[in-house]
Amino acid sequence: MKLFQPARKRIDVSVGESVRIIRELQGLSQNELANLTGIPQATISAIENNRIRLGVERAKTLGQALRCHPAVLVFPGWQVVRDPAA
Repeated sequence: MKLFQPARKRIDVSVGESVRIIRELQGLSQNELANLTGIPQATISAIENNRIRLGVERAKTLGQALRCHPAVLVFPGWQVVRDPAA
């Protein structure tokens, strides 16, 4: 039994872009997301513009508010390869 599945990069999306895309898909403004998470709007803006790193704790907090797994935010554009020959 394999413990790990290989992954490959599908598209080039930065961490900040992934946060913005998912936020917008949820129909939230930066201010609304700030109110949901307790993360200042200025920090959310800085994350989305790749001026500061997301970090594990903020990824967990944002993932919960955006109803997605934190890994979706931290590792955007990656896909698990089910068949290594694919």
